[in-house]
Amino acid sequence: MSQDLVYLLLIFGLLVIPRALQRFSVPAPITSMLLGLGAMLAFGERAHDPVVVLLSTIGISSLFLFAGLEVDPAALRRGLWKLLGYLAVRAGGLVLVGGLAMRWLELGWQAAALLALAVLTPSTGFILDTLERLGLEEEERFWVTSNAIVGELMALAVMFVVLQAADPVQLGVSSLWMAGMAVGLPLLFIALGRWVVPHAPGSEFSLLVMVGLVAAYITYRLGVYYLVGAFVAGFVARMLRIRMPRLASDTNIHALRLFASFFVPFYFFHAGTGISRDALSWEAAALGLGITVAVLPLRIGLGWLQRRLMFGEGRGASLKISVALAPTLVFTLVLADILYSRFHIPGTLFGALILYTTLNTLLPTLVLRTPFDLDPAAGAGGRVHPEDRMNGTHLATPSQPPGPRT
Repeated sequence: MSQDLVYLLLIFGLLVIPRALQRFSVPAPITSMLLGLGAMLAFGERAHDPVVVLLSTIGISSLFLFAGLEVDPAALRRGLWKLLGYLAVRAGGLVLVGGLAMRWLELGWQAAALLALAVLTPSTGFILDTLERLGLEEEERFWVTSNAIVGELMALAVMFVVLQAADPVQLGVSSLWMAGMAVGLPLLFIALGRWVVPHAPGSEFSLLVMVGLVAAYITYRLGVYYLVGAFVAGFVARMLRIRMPRLASDTNIHALRLFASFFVPFYFFHAGTGISRDALSWEAAALGLGITVAVLPLRIGLGWLQRRLMFGEGRGASLKISVALAPTLVFTLVLADILYSRFHIPGTLFGALILYTTLNTLLPTLVLRTPFDLDPAAGAGGRVHPEDRMNGTHLATPSQPPGPRT
């Protein structure tokens, strides 16, 4: 069989099979990852194709570029104090889980911190893409969005520091590079908007993706993975929305969502091919179930209790929001790979993390009875995705944050 035909069959399989299986409530990212695992078992090292690696890199970078564009500082300011309380609880959870990992799993502090991030950080991009299909009310969607975004911001910052902390010089150099990006990316966007866009109408989307990929590559070379740079580029583009309205316009965000929906399945397929054979054991399955039983109810229970105490919400609403924030798929896959390749955790723990994130990704589907779609453009009943209503009607747009229920 020719190589071209293999690629065509792979594209067809990743774009069709996961969506077809959603009728059985199987999340599409999980299907893509299982297809990658099957390819690894069937073909071994031949499954690690450089073209698939490139497409997966574009997928994870475009996903976090999109996530950066999702950040709405004005919306976050509306619920600032409650979100700070949420972050305080999240920080306490990271310290607790990290300490337990150091003691029981005998991990170094860096590996333990990354493990804590892997099991506690929600996958913001995918959570946001399910909001319209989860049956949440406007106020509930607002808080799910806000909690997911601030949790991701905190996780990216912690991840950046932890990965560089072993070498203070490298940490300083990387911090200077990040500061340079914070200054240079707005200037680059403005320069492109002044000297390129006027002569190439409609090129804003291409330029946005290009800058996002460049920023992702820079942070990858710094040793902190692609997603940090891509997220920063998206956030910078969002902050320039007033000065360059077409750069982060609703049209461009929608286009980026469609762009990501094509490439993201390759990331999950590639993640599946990266699962080592020593991660596929009964010991790994038992440990994964143990982590799930210990951590997932605690995450949901603490979220439920926090919303009951801080927001005065009803039991049902608090539970729905906590369940909606359960999936950790992307962060767990990324950090599990880093832990396995750079910190040499046992294959048993690696496999346990994969099983844990698979189960918590299935949870919204099983509890809330909704499919977990890879295509962010799809909405229930043809409704508009909440992030397409940013200008003046973004999720919850009252002058004050949604108040507690009575």
